[in-house]
Amino acid sequence: MSEQGSTPTPSLLEDRLVQTHHQIVIGGEALSYTVTTGTLVIREEAEKADEGTSEGEKPKAMIFFVAYTRDGERADTRPITFSFNGGPGSSSVWLHMGLLGPRKVEMGDVGTLAPPPYRLADNDHTLLAHSDLVFIDPVSTGFSRAVPGEAAKPFHGFKKDIETVGDFIRLYATRYGRWMSPKFLIGESYGTTRAGGLAGYLQDRHGLFLNGIMLVSAVLNFQTLEFDPGNDLPYILFLPSYAATAFYHKRLPDDLQADLKATLAEVEAFALGDYALALLRGDTLGDTARAEVAARLARYTGLSQGYVLGCNLRIRDDRFVKELLREQGRTVGRLDSRFLGIDRDRVGERADHDPSYSAILGPYSAALNAYVRSELGYASDLPYEIISGRVHPWSYAQHENKYVDVAETLRKAISENPALRIHIANGYYDLATPYFATAYTLSHMQLDPSLRPNIGLSYYQAGHMMYVHGPSLAHLRDELARFIRGAL
Repeated sequence: MSEQGSTPTPSLLEDRLVQTHHQIVIGGEALSYTVTTGTLVIREEAEKADEGTSEGEKPKAMIFFVAYTRDGERADTRPITFSFNGGPGSSSVWLHMGLLGPRKVEMGDVGTLAPPPYRLADNDHTLLAHSDLVFIDPVSTGFSRAVPGEAAKPFHGFKKDIETVGDFIRLYATRYGRWMSPKFLIGESYGTTRAGGLAGYLQDRHGLFLNGIMLVSAVLNFQTLEFDPGNDLPYILFLPSYAATAFYHKRLPDDLQADLKATLAEVEAFALGDYALALLRGDTLGDTARAEVAARLARYTGLSQGYVLGCNLRIRDDRFVKELLREQGRTVGRLDSRFLGIDRDRVGERADHDPSYSAILGPYSAALNAYVRSELGYASDLPYEIISGRVHPWSYAQHENKYVDVAETLRKAISENPALRIHIANGYYDLATPYFATAYTLSHMQLDPSLRPNIGLSYYQAGHMMYVHGPSLAHLRDELARFIRGAL
């Protein structure tokens, strides 16, 4: 199964698969399962096929995946969940080895991070107890590649990415007899954008209707996240996450340090009220009102009133992570603001790195590379692209002069398939996809009132990848298991 040696011609490309058998004990009960690891060749219809290919089919990409199926279950009644992460450019390693799979990396958490080398352990919280699992690496991530002779660049964009992942899901369902199975998606970060797009693509292109979609740290409308001149929305929607971060690091006044949820309720009301009105008024806001709003912002963020005024009441995320603990010589994480970093320059404008990303990269990279080779028996000399910069610049050609927004795609998919359920998991300390931005997006979907109960949310005392926090991992697994049962 090695990829050493000569490169195959496109006409000779074949699926490369390995099957292994395993067992895990959960709550005293043995769960036996089969793992299929390898690549499926994605072919597209062509007017004229190359010599040696099937009539009308042209190989385009080799998609790497890891599929877990519980032994002794009927495929037509057993739920199946297709999983991917985001980036763009991320492999599926994070959900695979951190949350869903039967094996996970042991990396510790804030204050207890394990040093290298890292260890693998059974995941007592694996979702395999409730659903079969298929982890998908988009083109140029993991071991997935464009076929020899095909350029990878066309796959690096919003539309083609959704089509390729959607076509893989259709092919997998066909090859493995899963068309009658209850079907779910789970995506994280940009993977939630992909999942929203897939909800429409799978229905419209393949007639494949889903039972449910699970979104971890969602971004459905990019206008809620982009700190562009003239777009004041992110300043409003990030504010509660700034407050949560300041709460965690004990930078708020005493009366706001007693109860996180009560504090956030107060901040949310201010964000949508006086703060939103102040930003809407722009330069017509008077000096007295400006000072009052700056004082409130300082109270809720742990920053000085002078700094807030210097930002013109608009605090970007990259500035906040540097400024909050500047006097201590520390920065806070973007993916998870519980984590602390140390910069070379204390007075710099931005952090040198995201300490929460630095904390997870090494453990997850080591775990995946060891696991697929030693336990799953898949050999390759290719680098497993954990997060690939090769996909950039990512194409949003279909969204020129406007923000990417898949919330409308999701609304349409639910309206056409009223059985479709959505669950969104949010971390309080996530400064990449803040929970309040998700709430805002949902409240502006204009979903029919009868369908609004189709969408549920849960919240966690952690960040973007809340499952690195032990209690949040257990809580999230319980929520996802309950969601799958309810969607059936």
